[in-house]
Amino acid sequence: MKIVMVVMLLLVLGALASAGVFMLRRRKDGEGSDRQMARALAVRVGLSIALFLFVMLGWALGWVKPGGLPTGG
Repeated sequence: MKIVMVVMLLLVLGALASAGVFMLRRRKDGEGSDRQMARALAVRVGLSIALFLFVMLGWALGWVKPGGLPTGG
């Protein structure tokens, strides 16, 4: 379960990084990179929503339990 969540988080970060690359590598005409950047950001948003729903489903089904921070006492 945790591995799936970490992989999804890495995919979100990868989509964010690719959007940044598309933003920085604009062509002289500027046509293709804007569309690719928008698509990468849309993928990032979709993956983030899917990850959130997956975490909520895992919590509701008892697959993931909140641990909290250790208080030392």
